Amino acid sequence: MEARDAYIALNMSDHVGPVRVKRLLERFGQPQAILAASARELMQVDGVGEEVARAITGWQSQVDLDRELKRITDFGARVLTLDDPDYPENLRQIYDPPLALYVKGALEPRDKHAVAIVGSRQTTYYGLETARKLAYQLAFAGVTVVSGLARGIDTAAHQGALAANGRTFAVLGTGLDVVYPAENGALYEKIAAGGGAMMTQFPFGVRPDAQHFPLRNRIVSGLSLGIIVVEAGLSSGALITANMALDQGRQVFAVPGRADSPQSKGCHRLIKSGAKLVEDAEDVLTEFEELFPKSTRQEAGQAEPPALELSDVERRVLTAVGDEETDLDAVIRQSGLTSAEVFATLLRLEMRRLIRQLPGRRLVRIKP
Repeated sequence: MEARDAYIALNMSDHVGPVRVKRLLERFGQPQAILAASARELMQVDGVGEEVARAITGWQSQVDLDRELKRITDFGARVLTLDDPDYPENLRQIYDPPLALYVKGALEPRDKHAVAIVGSRQTTYYGLETARKLAYQLAFAGVTVVSGLARGIDTAAHQGALAANGRTFAVLGTGLDVVYPAENGALYEKIAAGGGAMMTQFPFGVRPDAQHFPLRNRIVSGLSLGIIVVEAGLSSGALITANMALDQGRQVFAVPGRADSPQSKGCHRLIKSGAKLVEDAEDVLTEFEELFPKSTRQEAGQAEPPALELSDVERRVLTAVGDEETDLDAVIRQSGLTSAEVFATLLRLEMRRLIRQLPGRRLVRIKP
Protein backbone atom coordinates (compact mmCIF):
# COMPACT_ATOMS: atom_id res chain seq x y z
CA MET A 1 0.00 0.00 0.00
CA GLU A 2 1.23 3.49 -0.87
CA ALA A 3 1.38 6.21 1.77
CA ARG A 4 -1.29 8.22 -0.06
CA ASP A 5 -3.74 5.31 0.05
CA ALA A 6 -3.01 4.76 3.73
CA TYR A 7 -3.75 8.42 4.50
CA ILE A 8 -7.06 8.13 2.62
CA ALA A 9 -7.97 5.01 4.62
CA LEU A 10 -7.11 6.71 7.91
CA ASN A 11 -9.10 9.78 6.88
CA MET A 12 -12.13 7.56 6.25
CA SER A 13 -11.82 5.72 9.57
CA ASP A 14 -13.92 6.71 12.56
CA HIS A 15 -12.39 8.26 15.71
CA VAL A 16 -8.96 8.84 14.17
CA GLY A 17 -8.37 12.41 12.93
CA PRO A 18 -5.26 14.42 12.08
CA VAL A 19 -4.04 15.11 15.62
CA ARG A 20 -4.03 11.42 16.61
CA VAL A 21 -2.42 10.47 13.32
CA LYS A 22 0.31 13.04 13.94
CA ARG A 23 1.10 11.30 17.26
CA LEU A 24 0.95 7.88 15.64
CA LEU A 25 3.35 8.98 12.90
CA GLU A 26 5.86 10.01 15.57
CA ARG A 27 5.74 6.40 16.80
CA PHE A 28 5.37 4.41 13.56
CA GLY A 29 6.93 6.69 10.93
CA GLN A 30 4.65 5.87 8.00
CA PRO A 31 0.85 5.77 7.63
CA GLN A 32 1.08 2.21 6.25
CA ALA A 33 2.77 1.14 9.48
CA ILE A 34 -0.10 2.63 11.50
CA LEU A 35 -2.63 0.48 9.63
CA ALA A 36 -0.44 -2.61 10.09
CA ALA A 37 0.13 -2.13 13.84
CA SER A 38 -1.56 -4.25 16.49
CA ALA A 39 -4.06 -2.81 18.94
CA ARG A 40 -1.55 -3.19 21.78
CA GLU A 41 1.10 -1.24 19.85
CA LEU A 42 -1.38 1.48 18.94
CA MET A 43 -2.57 1.92 22.52
CA GLN A 44 0.96 2.70 23.64
CA VAL A 45 0.58 6.08 21.91
CA ASP A 46 -0.80 8.96 23.97
CA GLY A 47 -4.44 9.68 23.16
CA VAL A 48 -5.12 6.30 21.55
CA GLY A 49 -7.54 4.23 23.55
CA GLU A 50 -9.28 0.96 22.88
CA GLU A 51 -11.98 2.50 20.67
CA VAL A 52 -9.47 4.24 18.40
CA ALA A 53 -7.22 1.19 18.25
CA ARG A 54 -10.20 -0.97 17.30
CA ALA A 55 -11.16 1.48 14.53
CA ILE A 56 -7.65 1.40 13.05
CA THR A 57 -7.07 -2.35 13.25
CA GLY A 58 -10.52 -2.98 11.78
CA TRP A 59 -10.31 -0.29 9.11
CA GLN A 60 -10.96 -2.73 6.24
CA SER A 61 -14.38 -3.58 7.65
CA GLN A 62 -15.55 0.05 7.51
CA VAL A 63 -13.55 1.47 4.57
CA ASP A 64 -13.91 0.41 0.94
CA LEU A 65 -10.59 1.85 -0.20
CA ASP A 66 -10.65 0.42 -3.74
CA ARG A 67 -14.08 1.97 -4.36
CA GLU A 68 -12.94 5.33 -3.04
CA LEU A 69 -9.82 5.34 -5.21
CA LYS A 70 -11.93 4.56 -8.27
CA ARG A 71 -14.37 7.36 -7.46
CA ILE A 72 -11.48 9.81 -7.14
CA THR A 73 -10.17 8.85 -10.58
CA ASP A 74 -13.59 8.77 -12.25
CA PHE A 75 -14.46 12.21 -10.88
CA GLY A 76 -11.29 13.75 -12.28
CA ALA A 77 -10.12 14.71 -8.80
CA ARG A 78 -6.95 14.09 -6.85
CA VAL A 79 -6.09 13.72 -3.19
CA LEU A 80 -3.21 15.58 -1.61
CA THR A 81 -1.61 14.35 1.61
CA LEU A 82 0.95 15.88 3.92
CA ASP A 83 3.67 14.06 1.97
CA ASP A 84 2.76 15.84 -1.28
CA PRO A 85 4.79 18.91 -2.30
CA ASP A 86 1.58 20.41 -3.77
CA TYR A 87 -0.21 20.31 -0.40
CA PRO A 88 -1.05 23.98 0.34
CA GLU A 89 1.73 25.34 2.53
CA ASN A 90 -0.52 27.66 4.52
CA LEU A 91 -2.76 24.73 5.42
CA ARG A 92 0.17 22.47 6.26
CA GLN A 93 1.17 24.88 9.04
CA ILE A 94 -2.03 24.65 11.12
CA TYR A 95 -2.37 22.45 14.20
CA ASP A 96 -4.65 19.87 12.55
CA PRO A 97 -4.21 19.88 8.75
CA PRO A 98 -6.44 17.41 6.90
CA LEU A 99 -4.91 13.98 6.36
CA ALA A 100 -6.38 13.84 2.87
CA LEU A 101 -7.38 16.94 0.89
CA TYR A 102 -9.66 16.12 -2.03
CA VAL A 103 -9.19 18.62 -4.87
CA LYS A 104 -11.19 19.25 -8.04
CA GLY A 105 -9.48 21.90 -10.16
CA ALA A 106 -5.96 23.27 -10.29
CA LEU A 107 -3.63 24.60 -7.61
CA GLU A 108 -1.02 27.20 -8.54
CA PRO A 109 2.00 28.57 -6.66
CA ARG A 110 0.35 32.02 -6.43
CA ASP A 111 -2.50 30.51 -4.39
CA LYS A 112 -0.36 30.84 -1.27
CA HIS A 113 -1.41 34.52 -1.43
CA ALA A 114 -4.97 33.77 -0.34
CA VAL A 115 -7.52 35.68 1.73
CA ALA A 116 -10.82 34.25 2.97
CA ILE A 117 -14.12 36.11 2.79
CA VAL A 118 -16.90 34.74 5.00
CA GLY A 119 -20.18 35.86 6.49
CA SER A 120 -23.80 35.10 7.06
CA ARG A 121 -26.07 32.99 4.89
CA GLN A 122 -28.93 35.37 5.75
CA THR A 123 -27.49 38.59 4.42
CA THR A 124 -28.48 42.01 3.11
CA TYR A 125 -28.01 43.59 -0.29
CA TYR A 126 -25.25 45.73 1.25
CA GLY A 127 -23.45 42.63 2.49
CA LEU A 128 -23.67 40.84 -0.84
CA GLU A 129 -22.41 43.81 -2.83
CA THR A 130 -19.60 44.48 -0.37
CA ALA A 131 -18.44 40.86 -0.53
CA ARG A 132 -18.52 40.89 -4.33
CA LYS A 133 -16.61 44.16 -4.51
CA LEU A 134 -13.91 43.10 -2.03
CA ALA A 135 -13.47 39.75 -3.77
CA TYR A 136 -13.25 41.47 -7.15
CA GLN A 137 -10.62 43.92 -5.93
CA LEU A 138 -8.55 41.26 -4.20
CA ALA A 139 -8.69 38.87 -7.16
CA PHE A 140 -7.77 41.74 -9.48
CA ALA A 141 -4.65 42.27 -7.33
CA GLY A 142 -3.69 38.60 -7.68
CA VAL A 143 -5.08 37.29 -4.39
CA THR A 144 -6.85 33.93 -4.34
CA VAL A 145 -10.23 34.34 -2.63
CA VAL A 146 -11.23 31.49 -0.29
CA SER A 147 -14.76 30.81 0.93
CA GLY A 148 -17.19 27.98 1.64
CA LEU A 149 -19.71 27.95 -1.26
CA ALA A 150 -22.56 28.58 1.20
CA ARG A 151 -25.50 30.84 0.43
CA GLY A 152 -25.07 34.54 1.03
CA ILE A 153 -21.64 36.06 1.57
CA ASP A 154 -19.70 32.95 0.46
CA THR A 155 -21.49 32.84 -2.89
CA ALA A 156 -20.97 36.56 -3.46
CA ALA A 157 -17.25 36.23 -2.69
CA HIS A 158 -16.76 33.47 -5.25
CA GLN A 159 -18.78 35.43 -7.83
CA GLY A 160 -16.72 38.58 -7.29
CA ALA A 161 -13.41 36.75 -7.76
CA LEU A 162 -14.62 35.07 -10.94
CA ALA A 163 -15.94 38.38 -12.32
CA ALA A 164 -12.37 39.71 -12.08
CA ASN A 165 -11.08 36.64 -13.94
CA GLY A 166 -9.27 35.77 -10.73
CA ARG A 167 -8.90 32.62 -8.67
CA THR A 168 -11.05 31.29 -5.88
CA PHE A 169 -11.11 28.21 -3.63
CA ALA A 170 -14.43 26.76 -2.45
CA VAL A 171 -14.03 24.56 0.62
CA LEU A 172 -16.90 22.10 1.07
CA GLY A 173 -18.47 20.55 4.15
CA THR A 174 -19.47 17.56 2.00
CA GLY A 175 -17.86 15.12 -0.39
CA LEU A 176 -16.70 16.52 -3.73
CA ASP A 177 -19.64 14.88 -5.47
CA VAL A 178 -22.25 16.61 -3.29
CA VAL A 179 -23.05 20.21 -4.24
CA TYR A 180 -24.51 22.10 -1.29
CA PRO A 181 -26.50 24.23 -1.66
CA ALA A 182 -27.82 22.70 -4.87
CA GLU A 183 -28.43 26.08 -6.52
CA ASN A 184 -24.67 26.68 -6.60
CA GLY A 185 -24.11 23.88 -9.10
CA ALA A 186 -23.19 26.25 -11.94
CA LEU A 187 -20.84 28.17 -9.65
CA TYR A 188 -19.22 24.89 -8.58
CA GLU A 189 -18.55 23.94 -12.20
CA LYS A 190 -17.18 27.37 -13.11
CA ILE A 191 -14.70 27.31 -10.24
CA ALA A 192 -13.57 23.75 -10.95
CA ALA A 193 -13.28 24.38 -14.69
CA GLY A 194 -10.62 27.04 -14.44
CA GLY A 195 -11.39 29.66 -11.84
CA GLY A 196 -9.64 27.84 -9.01
CA ALA A 197 -10.45 24.65 -7.12
CA MET A 198 -13.02 22.85 -5.01
CA MET A 199 -11.64 21.27 -1.84
CA THR A 200 -12.82 19.07 0.99
CA GLN A 201 -11.50 16.67 3.59
CA PHE A 202 -14.62 14.52 3.35
CA PRO A 203 -14.79 11.32 1.27
CA PHE A 204 -17.15 10.88 -1.65
CA GLY A 205 -20.82 10.58 -0.83
CA VAL A 206 -20.65 12.51 2.46
CA ARG A 207 -23.80 14.62 2.84
CA PRO A 208 -24.07 17.98 4.63
CA ASP A 209 -24.12 17.78 8.41
CA ALA A 210 -23.93 20.52 11.04
CA GLN A 211 -20.85 18.89 12.60
CA HIS A 212 -18.95 19.09 9.31
CA PHE A 213 -18.96 22.86 8.89
CA PRO A 214 -16.62 23.79 11.77
CA LEU A 215 -14.17 21.28 10.28
CA ARG A 216 -14.66 22.92 6.89
CA ASN A 217 -14.17 26.39 8.37
CA ARG A 218 -10.74 25.59 9.83
CA ILE A 219 -9.61 24.74 6.29
CA VAL A 220 -11.04 28.02 4.95
CA SER A 221 -8.99 30.01 7.46
CA GLY A 222 -6.02 27.64 7.26
CA LEU A 223 -5.60 28.17 3.52
CA SER A 224 -5.52 31.93 3.98
CA LEU A 225 -3.18 34.67 5.13
CA GLY A 226 -6.15 36.46 6.65
CA ILE A 227 -9.92 36.32 6.88
CA ILE A 228 -12.50 39.05 6.20
CA VAL A 229 -15.87 38.83 7.91
CA VAL A 230 -18.28 40.86 5.79
CA GLU A 231 -21.59 40.43 7.55
CA ALA A 232 -22.32 38.23 10.55
CA GLY A 233 -24.76 38.17 13.43
CA LEU A 234 -23.69 37.40 16.96
CA SER A 235 -24.47 33.68 16.49
CA SER A 236 -23.02 33.36 12.99
CA GLY A 237 -20.63 30.55 12.16
CA ALA A 238 -18.40 33.20 10.58
CA LEU A 239 -17.39 34.26 14.09
CA ILE A 240 -16.30 30.69 14.81
CA THR A 241 -14.17 30.84 11.66
CA ALA A 242 -12.68 34.14 12.83
CA ASN A 243 -11.73 32.57 16.17
CA MET A 244 -10.14 29.64 14.33
CA ALA A 245 -8.17 32.12 12.23
CA LEU A 246 -6.85 33.79 15.38
CA ASP A 247 -5.84 30.41 16.80
CA GLN A 248 -3.99 29.73 13.54
CA GLY A 249 -2.16 33.06 13.73
CA ARG A 250 -4.07 34.63 10.85
CA GLN A 251 -5.03 38.29 10.53
CA VAL A 252 -8.74 38.99 11.09
CA PHE A 253 -10.58 41.79 9.27
CA ALA A 254 -14.19 42.91 9.58
CA VAL A 255 -16.48 45.14 7.52
CA PRO A 256 -18.64 47.56 9.51
CA GLY A 257 -22.36 47.87 8.86
CA ARG A 258 -25.29 49.88 10.09
CA ALA A 259 -25.35 50.36 13.84
CA ASP A 260 -28.88 48.92 14.06
CA SER A 261 -28.34 45.97 11.70
CA PRO A 262 -28.44 42.55 13.44
CA GLN A 263 -26.35 41.13 10.58
CA SER A 264 -23.48 43.46 11.47
CA LYS A 265 -23.39 42.93 15.23
CA GLY A 266 -20.78 40.19 14.94
CA CYS A 267 -18.52 42.34 12.76
CA HIS A 268 -18.79 45.23 15.20
CA ARG A 269 -17.84 42.93 18.06
CA LEU A 270 -14.78 41.77 16.12
CA ILE A 271 -13.72 45.36 15.45
CA LYS A 272 -14.11 46.24 19.13
CA SER A 273 -11.94 43.21 19.94
CA GLY A 274 -9.13 44.33 17.64
CA ALA A 275 -10.04 43.14 14.14
CA LYS A 276 -8.96 45.59 11.45
CA LEU A 277 -11.81 47.60 9.97
CA VAL A 278 -12.10 47.10 6.21
CA GLU A 279 -13.63 49.46 3.67
CA ASP A 280 -11.86 48.23 0.54
CA ALA A 281 -9.09 45.91 -0.61
CA GLU A 282 -6.40 48.47 0.20
CA ASP A 283 -7.13 48.00 3.92
CA VAL A 284 -6.35 44.30 3.53
CA LEU A 285 -3.38 44.49 1.19
CA THR A 286 -1.50 46.99 3.36
CA GLU A 287 -1.28 44.27 6.03
CA PHE A 288 0.77 42.18 3.59
CA GLU A 289 3.03 44.89 2.18
CA GLU A 290 5.92 42.56 1.48
CA LEU A 291 3.69 40.53 -0.86
CA PHE A 292 1.90 43.35 -2.66
CA PRO A 293 3.82 46.50 -3.67
CA LYS A 294 2.07 49.84 -3.40
CA SER A 295 1.41 50.06 -7.14
CA THR A 296 -0.46 46.76 -7.00
CA ARG A 297 -2.48 47.92 -4.01
CA GLN A 298 -3.44 51.14 -5.75
CA GLU A 299 -4.59 49.22 -8.82
CA ALA A 300 -6.65 46.91 -6.63
CA GLY A 301 -8.28 49.81 -4.84
CA GLN A 302 -9.22 51.34 -8.17
CA ALA A 303 -9.97 47.86 -9.55
CA GLU A 304 -10.35 49.24 -13.02
CA PRO A 305 -9.57 46.59 -15.64
CA PRO A 306 -7.93 47.62 -18.89
CA ALA A 307 -10.23 49.31 -21.36
CA LEU A 308 -12.02 46.63 -23.33
CA GLU A 309 -15.00 46.47 -25.62
CA LEU A 310 -18.23 45.79 -23.79
CA SER A 311 -19.60 42.28 -24.05
CA ASP A 312 -23.17 41.74 -25.22
CA VAL A 313 -24.28 41.11 -21.63
CA GLU A 314 -22.53 44.24 -20.35
CA ARG A 315 -24.07 46.31 -23.12
CA ARG A 316 -27.56 45.00 -22.32
CA VAL A 317 -27.21 45.85 -18.64
CA LEU A 318 -25.72 49.29 -19.30
CA THR A 319 -28.53 50.09 -21.72
CA ALA A 320 -31.10 49.00 -19.14
CA VAL A 321 -29.58 51.36 -16.56
CA GLY A 322 -30.14 54.35 -18.85
CA ASP A 323 -29.10 57.94 -18.24
CA GLU A 324 -31.35 58.55 -15.23
CA GLU A 325 -31.53 56.83 -11.84
CA THR A 326 -32.92 53.34 -12.41
CA ASP A 327 -34.33 50.76 -10.02
CA LEU A 328 -32.40 47.49 -9.84
CA ASP A 329 -35.51 45.39 -10.44
CA ALA A 330 -36.19 47.41 -13.60
CA VAL A 331 -32.68 46.69 -14.86
CA ILE A 332 -33.22 42.96 -14.34
CA ARG A 333 -36.55 43.06 -16.21
CA GLN A 334 -35.34 45.20 -19.10
CA SER A 335 -32.09 43.31 -19.63
CA GLY A 336 -33.84 39.93 -19.79
CA LEU A 337 -31.04 38.39 -17.73
CA THR A 338 -31.14 36.49 -14.44
CA SER A 339 -30.55 38.42 -11.24
CA ALA A 340 -27.23 36.61 -10.72
CA GLU A 341 -26.03 37.63 -14.21
CA VAL A 342 -27.09 41.22 -13.60
CA PHE A 343 -25.36 41.40 -10.19
CA ALA A 344 -22.09 40.09 -11.60
CA THR A 345 -22.27 42.42 -14.61
CA LEU A 346 -23.12 45.48 -12.51
CA LEU A 347 -20.05 44.80 -10.41
CA ARG A 348 -17.84 44.73 -13.52
CA LEU A 349 -19.43 47.94 -14.85
CA GLU A 350 -18.97 49.68 -11.51
CA MET A 351 -15.32 48.65 -11.33
CA ARG A 352 -14.84 50.16 -14.80
CA ARG A 353 -16.43 53.42 -13.62
CA LEU A 354 -19.38 53.10 -15.99
CA ILE A 355 -22.14 53.04 -13.37
CA ARG A 356 -22.63 53.94 -9.73
CA GLN A 357 -24.82 52.06 -7.27
CA LEU A 358 -26.94 54.33 -5.08
CA PRO A 359 -28.83 53.73 -1.84
CA GLY A 360 -32.24 52.12 -2.18
CA ARG A 361 -31.22 49.60 -4.88
CA ARG A 362 -30.90 52.33 -7.51
CA LEU A 363 -28.31 52.76 -10.23
CA VAL A 364 -27.06 55.56 -12.44
CA ARG A 365 -24.60 55.85 -15.30
CA ILE A 366 -21.38 57.77 -14.78
CA LYS A 367 -21.09 60.24 -17.63
CA PRO A 368 -17.64 60.83 -19.12
